[in-house]
This record gives sequence, structure tokens and C-alpha cells, in this order.
Amino acid sequence: MAASPEVSHSLKIQYSAMAAYEIDPLRDPRWAALIESHPQSSVFHSTSWLRTLETVYGYEPVAVTTCPPGATLTNGLVFCRIKSWLTGRRFVSLPFSDHCAALVDSPDELDVMLLHMKRDLDKRKWQYVEIRPVANRPGSHIGLKESLNYQFHRLDLRGTTQELFHNFHKDCVQRKIRRAEREGLKYEAGNSDVLLQKFYRLLVTTRRRQYLPPQPLAWFRGLVAAFGDDIRIRVASKDDLPVASILTLSNKRCVVYKYGGSIASLNKFGGMPFLFWKTIQEAKDKGLEELDLGRSDPDNLGLITFKEHWGATAATLSYWTYPPRPQILRSAWQKNLARRLVRVSPDLVLETVGTLLYRHIG
Repeated sequence: MAASPEVSHSLKIQYSAMAAYEIDPLRDPRWAALIESHPQSSVFHSTSWLRTLETVYGYEPVAVTTCPPGATLTNGLVFCRIKSWLTGRRFVSLPFSDHCAALVDSPDELDVMLLHMKRDLDKRKWQYVEIRPVANRPGSHIGLKESLNYQFHRLDLRGTTQELFHNFHKDCVQRKIRRAEREGLKYEAGNSDVLLQKFYRLLVTTRRRQYLPPQPLAWFRGLVAAFGDDIRIRVASKDDLPVASILTLSNKRCVVYKYGGSIASLNKFGGMPFLFWKTIQEAKDKGLEELDLGRSDPDNLGLITFKEHWGATAATLSYWTYPPRPQILRSAWQKNLARRLVRVSPDLVLETVGTLLYRHIG
């Protein structure tokens, strides 16, 4: 229901009393202090993540806040300005990030920030604003509409290691971990370029299986350079052949699973469950309290089931846009064409396509 003229007028008066300001989160030290203290901040708010987006893809990180210059920063909504000759100009909070909570203490603060972004969008004549909040929803009078929905899974790590293992699905997780141990899979972890190369080859294999080009190798090198010891590449090998690999990022008391790859015909050795179990054990040793398993498309039942077999809790994750954008569904012939092209393309071609394409789709 639309707000009455009287309500709209009172809201305008209320919001006009709250000014919005823009800051550079990479160069204003108040941003790092805010994300360290705010309970809703995640790895995607970190300067390491923002710096990689800027360095690799040329996006411009900006944060909107109601706190004036010189004041302690108590709230903020971070986004990137994306300028693409191929896909247009837009504000996204944040590209290539599963979620990005608005760091606010009240719904009014978020609405003031969104109104500022809408005015900037209209002034620049750009295409749209997109936000990916975990909890806070924009006010109905602000004009943003839900555009996409996902399933978002998190695993609470505060139980004992034994309790966590007991809660894993017996056949789909526990048994596969034991199979990996019996097979004597070799385990490697770190952030060296050797491990990155092993990970990337498995990622390319997996993306081909999904009929998608891989993210550029430069993106992962950028993450390693920015995150340092907070990035971890884990590789499982059978007889010196890498069979599975995952990449995780650590932030505050959370470890985030972000990317993974495997050889499908060798999944019988339990490489992926083995690596996730290693991740959980190492997270426990460091006192971390949560494993963020990321988003899943609602129709990807296999991925959703995999995450739930670990005992992860699911929530609905909604993306919001202004102006409203219709979902664009690919037709059957478009999907078949993409599959044929990916199937016959050499790895180098797929990697080149990914390098050229990804900066335009954030």
C-alpha cells in the first residue's frame, strides 16, 4: 500500500534532517574501525576485498554514511561504482559478493543512505542501484524491489569438534571423510603460487562442467596479495594428482568458503568433504565461530543439499534494485549454444573469455 500524502510529507521532513555523506573506504581510516566493531560486518566489507575489486576490475569503492566528516563512523553502506561499455553504469553493493549487510543501527539510517544513492543515480543517469543485505530491508516507500532470491547457508562452529562431526550426514559426509583418510589423500594448505595454480586448474575444470568461463587468474592473485595470511588454499591430491581444492577467506570470527573445484570422476575419493572437514578443524583451532558457505540458486538442489548435510542453517537472501529490474531468463537455445561452445573450447579460450567478461558483469 502506498504511503498517504501526510505520511510521505512527515517522512521527507524526517529524512531531510539526516544528511548523507560519501567517504572513500580505502583511504578513510574510520571505515576499518567501523567494520572491526560492527557485528554485521563481513569479509566483503573489508578493505582487502574492496582493494581487490578496485585493483583487478577497476571498480570504485564508495561508502555512504549519515556521520559527518570528522565524527566517529557508526554506520555505512558500501558499494562500487561500475562503469562498463558493455553492460552499462550502475551502483552495486557489492559486486562478486554473496551478501553485503548495511552497517546500520536503525532502518531510518539505511533509508537515508538509499535515498542519497537514488538521487545520485538519477543525477548521473545511470542504470540501477543494487543492494545485497543479509537482514535489513529497505523501506517500502524507498522504491527498491526484490530482484533475486537465494538460499544462504551458515554453519555454527561453537560446538565441540566431536559434536560437529556427529551432526554431519553419515553417508554423504562422515563416510566420505573416512574414505578420503583411507585413500591417503595428500593435504596441502597455504597461499603460495604453486597451490594457486593447482586450485585454478581444478576451478577451470569445474567451471567447464557448469558451462561457464572461469574467473580471471588475476582476480585470485589479487586476493592473495590483499588478504595475505587470511586467505587459504587447500588442495587434496591422490597419488600426486590434485583432485579437489577450495579457497577460503577469514575475517573476524568467520571463515568464508568462496571458491572450489574438483575432478568429477574422482569425487569418489571424498576430496571435497575432506577439505571442508580440514577447514572446520583449523577454524576451531583458531577460535573461529562460523563457516559461511555462501549463497545457492534456489533451483540448485544438489548444492543446497550438500550444504545442509553439514548441518548448516539456511536463510533466504534477497537482492534489491532500483529501479525494479525484471529477471532475464535465458532461453533453451541460448543455454544449448553456451554448452556447445564451452564443451569444444580449449582451456585457454575459456580463461581468455573470463578475463574479458568478468569486469563487465559485477
